[in-house]
Amino acid sequence: MPRKYLAFDIETAKILPENFGDLHDHRPLGITCMATWCSDEPSAVTFYSKKADGTPAPQMTKADVAAFVEHLKTKLQEGYTLITHNGLGFDFVIVAEECGQVDACRELAMSHVDMMYHFFCGKGFPIKLNAAAKAIGVSKPANVDGSVAPKLWKEGECQTVLDYVAQDCRLTLDVAEASEKAKRVSWITGRGTTSHFELPGGWLTVQEASKLPLPDTSWMDKPWPRSKFMEWW
Repeated sequence: MPRKYLAFDIETAKILPENFGDLHDHRPLGITCMATWCSDEPSAVTFYSKKADGTPAPQMTKADVAAFVEHLKTKLQEGYTLITHNGLGFDFVIVAEECGQVDACRELAMSHVDMMYHFFCGKGFPIKLNAAAKAIGVSKPANVDGSVAPKLWKEGECQTVLDYVAQDCRLTLDVAEASEKAKRVSWITGRGTTSHFELPGGWLTVQEASKLPLPDTSWMDKPWPRSKFMEWW
């Protein structure tokens, strides 16, 4: 029986300079909004803080981020498997930093499926969500991405950002479900060809993926260690 997935994604608040390098060098980043999309639901649920007049606040409060963590815990208890693309190395990091619940976020991170981390554990390098999405015939919108979302939010284009974060959740679900059904994840390489990574047992949680044998990375100049994804704890 297919697992019930809950995909989630966040959008950060800090406007960064061009060629900003590593996002983590600019923390704290703040969070403007978040979204979840359950595989058995027709649409996403979005989360953001509000000002006194009911309009979206510049960024989410500590209390609202903490409430989101409780929401994830509840959905886990309801039988959903949390799934992200780079949630271990990014989303959970920022959520933990914004609400201060590091232990709770660590526990959620270890028990959830991070597609990028599972892929990395098997291949030794990461892929972008859009590369996997394009391989199954879908993709992110061309006019919005995570780097411009903070500026759009500040300029009042909040619905555009909310639609974007929801769409990222939908893409995550599409890739997760298509890959699990095919027992492999496909992606478009930098050369424009399609390649594949086998998933004989379906997607693994972070805890399970961490037990995979280390791949051969001798061909890489500076391969990432798995610990790179867990530096925040």
